[in-house]
Amino acid sequence: MIENNTMMITDDAGNEHEVEILLTFENDDKTKKYVLFTDPNDEEGNVYAYSYNEDGSMDEVIDEEEWEMCQEVLGAFISEDDGE
Repeated sequence: MIENNTMMITDDAGNEHEVEILLTFENDDKTKKYVLFTDPNDEEGNVYAYSYNEDGSMDEVIDEEEWEMCQEVLGAFISEDDGE
């Protein structure tokens, strides 16, 4: 469930966490949608990348090419946000 740039996710142990959405986007051929988010309780500030479907199911991005694409999009987003 996405609300006010946050969403709830459930980890492998069944614990729910509220995470902050950085951005959502589609790949170039619009066959996949992605969400990049952070866990505000994660002191390391890790960014997580998942693909998602309209039904709400999500899969962690583990493919190296997909992960690189997500990093490029995040980099462009940060540059834009910084006014570069």
